[in-house]
Amino acid sequence: MKRVNLQDMTVDQLVQRFTALAVEQDRASLANNNAEVIRLFWLLAAIDDELKLRHGDQRRALLRLYDHPNMQVRLKAATVTLAIAPRAARDVLEVIRASKQQPQALEAGMSLWNLERGVYKPT
Repeated sequence: MKRVNLQDMTVDQLVQRFTALAVEQDRASLANNNAEVIRLFWLLAAIDDELKLRHGDQRRALLRLYDHPNMQVRLKAATVTLAIAPRAARDVLEVIRASKQQPQALEAGMSLWNLERGVYKPT
């Protein structure tokens, strides 16, 4: 994948890229390609950072991904938006945890556990 300048992308383009990367991360996880999962984690984090820096914190654009057909996309969108939509994001994480679809259910459960115990404080 060629290097892109996130600052030059529109919010919609960032959401599309976030979605594509989360789908790729799902595939890499299912293939047990941990190096790729980690690489994609950092690319997703960069989009999170870019959206957060945009006027008015544009991470809210990821809320539309809560209904995406891919569970990894929903998981990543919920995790990234915990600071701006805590109740809605937690609801998505609860549904994912209850689904027992692995590995997303485990990650959602751990995120909720960390939130409940104050280990993780979304910003």
